[in-house]
Amino acid sequence: MKVQNITDVEKFFKVIDECKGTVELVSPEGDRINLKSKLSQYVSMAAIFSNGYIKELDLIAHEKEDIERLIKYMYQGE
Repeated sequence: MKVQNITDVEKFFKVIDECKGTVELVSPEGDRINLKSKLSQYVSMAAIFSNGYIKELDLIAHEKEDIERLIKYMYQGE
């Protein structure tokens, strides 16, 4: 799933932290980074969040309710 135009990274990670299962960031090279890990959050965002917002991320959520939570965040900001 593609998540676009993230301007509030703290809120984005709050949504990730609320997910029950694993949520992975897929790099352009195909590597998967577990975003439930705080260390991974800091490392991955340091590289991606350099200009004040995140244009696009490719995520994989393994639980149906987590997918629904991320879709709600994308469309409603919640």
